[in-house]
Amino acid sequence: MSFEVTGKLEKYLELQEGNTKAGEVWKKQAFLVKTDESFNNLYCFELFAKGEHLTKIENLLKYNKIGDDVKVSFNVSANEYNGKYYTSLSAWRVENSKTQKDNGGSSGAGDDLPF
Repeated sequence: MSFEVTGKLEKYLELQEGNTKAGEVWKKQAFLVKTDESFNNLYCFELFAKGEHLTKIENLLKYNKIGDDVKVSFNVSANEYNGKYYTSLSAWRVENSKTQKDNGGSSGAGDDLPF
C-alpha cells in the first residue's frame, strides 16, 4: 500500500552514504515536508538509492528546493532492531508543484524523472 502527502519542503537532512558488502555505493537522503494540517503536519521522508539508481538522489536535490510545494508518494515500513521498532516513510516519487504547473498542470513531472 502506498500513500501520498502534499506540503512544503522544509529541510534536507545530512546525506548518508556508504558501500554494501558487495561494494556497491548507496545513498540515503532524508527530508522534511510540512502540510497545512492542524495536527501531525510534519513528515520525515527517506529516499534510498544504490548503484545505477543514485540519480534519484541527485534529481531530488536538483528539482526540489527548500520552500517548494511537493507531492510525495511513499510506503510505510517498520523494522525491529534489538527489541525496538523503527518506522520509516520511504519516498519513491517526489513531484514538484512548480514543475507540474510548467507542464500544463499534468502529473508529467513524475514521468520525466526517474523517481
